[in-house]
Amino acid sequence: MANIVAIVGRPNVGKSTFFNRLIEDRKAIMDNVSGVTRDRHYGYAEWQGNFFTVIDTGGYVHGSDDQFEAAIRSQVELAIEEATVILFMVDVQAGLVELDKEFAAVMRKCKKPVYVVVNKADSAEKANFGGEFYALGLGEVYSISSQNGSGTGELLDQVVSHFEKNDNENPNAGIPRIAILGRPNVGKSSFVNALLGKERTIVTDVAGTTRDAIDTHYKAYGNNFILTDTAGIRRKAKINEDIEFYSVMRSIRTLEDSDICVVLIDATKGLEAQDVNIINLADRYGKGIVIMVNKWDLVMDKDSNTAAKLEKEIRERLHPISYMPILFASVITKQRIFQVIEKAVKANENKTRKIPTSQLNNWLEEAIAHYPPPAIKSKLISIKYMTQFPAKTPSFAFFCNLPQYIKEPYMRYLENQLREKFDFEGTPIRLFFRKK
Repeated sequence: MANIVAIVGRPNVGKSTFFNRLIEDRKAIMDNVSGVTRDRHYGYAEWQGNFFTVIDTGGYVHGSDDQFEAAIRSQVELAIEEATVILFMVDVQAGLVELDKEFAAVMRKCKKPVYVVVNKADSAEKANFGGEFYALGLGEVYSISSQNGSGTGELLDQVVSHFEKNDNENPNAGIPRIAILGRPNVGKSSFVNALLGKERTIVTDVAGTTRDAIDTHYKAYGNNFILTDTAGIRRKAKINEDIEFYSVMRSIRTLEDSDICVVLIDATKGLEAQDVNIINLADRYGKGIVIMVNKWDLVMDKDSNTAAKLEKEIRERLHPISYMPILFASVITKQRIFQVIEKAVKANENKTRKIPTSQLNNWLEEAIAHYPPPAIKSKLISIKYMTQFPAKTPSFAFFCNLPQYIKEPYMRYLENQLREKFDFEGTPIRLFFRKK
């Protein structure tokens, strides 16, 4: 999308609140604590028939040596470079402060339209105080309230006047989504950055660096995808602040909205209880799954059997979920990271595969001839035919005389044979038995 609006400014002026209002969704985490937003966060908005991308950014602090604030500055600068129009947000309640003046000096070098947006002006009296921000020397000033929406219409009228005509409501519609999931500090953001070849998300050794779910367009093996980096998911008992709670909720919602989940596991710690919970949740929602055992370069005393032994242990703990590929990789050395994406692409293909009814019934005839359904209470079970019906997860209906007598072991047999014949690696399949 050609039309991009970046919301920038110092910390805690209400950028994420305004971002959420524009995209009409609570996508960005909001809190009174400064520095909640760290990475660039994208959403889509519309005003008077004009569709555009909105970028939420972290608070810009000039000259700080803090590792997060230095990384946030870099992310803000990238957003400014991308933008068509820039909204420089300030806080009317705090008034004109030194950080605003320092950032205004950066904005004056920008050759793009910049609007000073005086936020938190939720009354006419407060809106009148916005005049002092003309001292920044950036031109027109607009007083608004991100909280109640007052003043935003006049601002947006000016913003869209700079746009090229674009009728594309949501450029992400229909593009498969790959969610990068796992516990904190397992290497999710580093994995995304390694795939992209650039610092899309901030990476530090501090667990919980990523807070929002961050979308990035990615092309692999001839297919377009949206990669979503997420906050680390830890057990509820370990969550000790509101920001982390909302981060985990965003990660779970990203899982629900995804097509494929790449679940990262720390090779130095092995499969832990929360890893099992994440994989079970992805299976329950019918998502394709690829397991990436990261930090394989840190495992000492490896031999030719180490990976096979660990894979066996992982599969035993995940039983009966067994369809996902498991790859041993290292983000630092880039060992097998592109194979992980290749498996994710294949899982998406398998997840969306439609098999002709004639092929299914030819297979069914062979499977039943090899192992017919066991008789229950002297009653013979006869499966007449099957078909695949439309669903986001591959789903198959079997029509038979006594569906209530089809037991779990025989369902497993049919599922395993179906997978072997038609290749459903990386995706769950659902079997339903109906009365004929």
